[in-house]
Amino acid sequence: MTSHTEPQWENPVKKLLRSDKSAVGITITLSNVDIAAQAASVGFDFLWVEMEHSHMSLETLHHMALALRSTKTTLLARVPVNELWTAKRVLDAGVMGVIFPFTNTAELARQAVSACRYPPIGRRGSGAGLANACWPDGNYYDLADANVLTIAMIEDVKGVENIESICETPGLDLIFVGPGDLSFSLGLRGRQDDPKLGEAISRVVNVAQRHGKFLGRPATTADDVERYQKQGFRFFMGPTDLDFFAAGAQLVLGPLGKQRGRGPTMDLP
Repeated sequence: MTSHTEPQWENPVKKLLRSDKSAVGITITLSNVDIAAQAASVGFDFLWVEMEHSHMSLETLHHMALALRSTKTTLLARVPVNELWTAKRVLDAGVMGVIFPFTNTAELARQAVSACRYPPIGRRGSGAGLANACWPDGNYYDLADANVLTIAMIEDVKGVENIESICETPGLDLIFVGPGDLSFSLGLRGRQDDPKLGEAISRVVNVAQRHGKFLGRPATTADDVERYQKQGFRFFMGPTDLDFFAAGAQLVLGPLGKQRGRGPTMDLP
């Protein structure tokens, strides 16, 4: 009989969340390993690598995983669609968590969990040779099953309507509210201060907390983080690398830069 040893290593973001602490990340949209390494060095808890709304390649993602191996920063990836094969490819590239967009049914929630776990728990394929090089030494399969973050995004009315059954899914770690797309689904076209959006988000928060799920959402500033923490959120998707570049440019250009600027670089949920 093969003995099973409980993995000692713990995903740093999971550890923060389990301790009721907050995790703050930067959104990576540029296919540049130096940017990822620099973002890790300044103290972000995780990198949200954007593979739904950017031209990021799997090869670059794997290089980022190798670059972050000796850091405390957790590498996550948002895949383009909630499918088994999309999660498999980013996991095998070395990420420690997968963000699944538009997870608006219990069936999709179960599929997300299944994609992130090895049999008999899930349906992830066993060919993880590249990921072995990115994670701590030890039994990768046990480490992955215990530590991969499975994150479901609630981005439309259907997801809000089905939030109870979605949150009942065993193995689903975190519910992430995407207020941008959710506002469009509600017919608000980006208006973040409309009461209808606030009511929808409150329903998601209440149900997720009742089921013991971690909660995440975008946050642009430290004040945003503090405000959303009071609502129960602990996982915060920060601005994009391009947004930080633009903000840094304004420090040098001053008022002249504001006159020339073209506004935000990317609007992600």
